[in-house]
Amino acid sequence: MRKIACTLLFCFCTVIVNSQTASVEKSVFGIQTGFLGIWAHNESRLSSEIALRTELGLDTGFFGSALYDVSGFLLAPTITLEPRWYYNLEKRQSKSRRIDGNSGNFLALKITYHPDWFVISNEPNINFISDLSIVPTWGIRRHIGKHFTYETGIGIGYIHYFDDDIITIAENADVTVNLHLRIGYRF
Repeated sequence: MRKIACTLLFCFCTVIVNSQTASVEKSVFGIQTGFLGIWAHNESRLSSEIALRTELGLDTGFFGSALYDVSGFLLAPTITLEPRWYYNLEKRQSKSRRIDGNSGNFLALKITYHPDWFVISNEPNINFISDLSIVPTWGIRRHIGKHFTYETGIGIGYIHYFDDDIITIAENADVTVNLHLRIGYRF
């Protein structure tokens, strides 16, 4: 009787341990860098699978003109708001893979604004036109060790350019691509 009771207790404890649901973390802070910029971000949990990512950073751009014989680079500020749905956390947890720091695959709606506050460039008198983009994105995030991360994503969306002189949306709107590969540090 004692062996049966111990076996049932063990099975009951195993069921309780396996019944925990996977969830995104309450809050994740970090910095990331890639080929085209540097960013600081925070992800806040909205539900067990959805997080809201806010991001401030500097995006890099390259330009050139044969007409004016000028070429160079610029750094422009960026503000991003991005709801993310981490859709495979349960599957990753069931296979004993890491989900800490929101490691997993995600679908996102990346909303980015580039304000015309300042521009850092190797050329003087650069005229930067503000823009707003909305890009559905698919991506993955994984951890290396305790604090380091890598992330990649791809998406195609829509961009609106703001006319610098009269602060209205210019007539030309265009298609934009979000293709990123970043490494980062999670605090």
